[in-house]
Amino acid sequence: CQANYSAASHPEFAKQPEQVRNFLLYKHCRNFTVLQDVPLDKCAQPVFLLLVIKSSPANYERRELVRRTWGRERQVLGVQLRRLFLVGTAPDPLEARKVNWLLELEARAHGDILQWDFDTFFNLTLKQVLFLQWQETRCSNASFLLNGDDDVFAHTDNMVAYLKDHDPSRHLFVGHLIQGVGPIRIPWSKYYIPKIVTQEEKYPPYCGGGGFLLSQFTATALRRASSALDLLPIDDVFLGMCLEHEGLKPTRHNGIRTSGVQTPSARVPSFDPCFYKDLLLVHRFLPYEMLLMWDALSQPELSCGKRTQVY
Repeated sequence: CQANYSAASHPEFAKQPEQVRNFLLYKHCRNFTVLQDVPLDKCAQPVFLLLVIKSSPANYERRELVRRTWGRERQVLGVQLRRLFLVGTAPDPLEARKVNWLLELEARAHGDILQWDFDTFFNLTLKQVLFLQWQETRCSNASFLLNGDDDVFAHTDNMVAYLKDHDPSRHLFVGHLIQGVGPIRIPWSKYYIPKIVTQEEKYPPYCGGGGFLLSQFTATALRRASSALDLLPIDDVFLGMCLEHEGLKPTRHNGIRTSGVQTPSARVPSFDPCFYKDLLLVHRFLPYEMLLMWDALSQPELSCGKRTQVY
């Protein structure tokens, strides 16, 4: 994809950090080579919940723990779960060669790697847009989607129980709702968005990108909107923009905690499985913590009292 050098004529262009300049030069690029794809039969059977997990190329340990725990492809309450990881490429060419080899091995072993040949400041937004395009032809029969990071703990059994009360042909987009915030104009911030990128001073409501659930209907609406809107480097905000474009709204789900779990007292350890047994998703977990929590919640004798209510 060739750079759009007309963006460089803007009087504020030269003052921007390198990643913002690159975003402005390449934000029109939406076609990238697929390096790894999942088998054609990934969605051959009806999929109730498709687990769509954003992962960095080198995060092998995280992907392995997801496969062994909440992301295991299986039936829950009589419906099918399927899994795939969305991956770009490593920024350093030597590292990219190594991790691309790793991802090729993973793809052969597990059939769950969807990788494109890009490494940009707006990787996460591109993953969302390219996945929606891929899904239209390869997995449009998925009733619901979990869109999350590879460092979340997802209680997928609880998700299925919750989603069974919903209609995939109606709007659903739930997570940790964020509203009333706008672009950060401080140049040294990770989330810096200058006015050259957007003049808007307030973002539409959106759900934190660590993890959220959506329906088949809403995925189709997002795909339609994403092709009509200019990209934004912050992926969760961009999806909020897409929802607004379609006249839809995200909603809050108290069981999705992308900012972690708060305990009733500082003296109570937050890693007690009883805090997590009724939740849907919590961000962030180390790989070994994910394994421990999955094992703890799988124990039939787990007993919890009122002291482990979360807030």
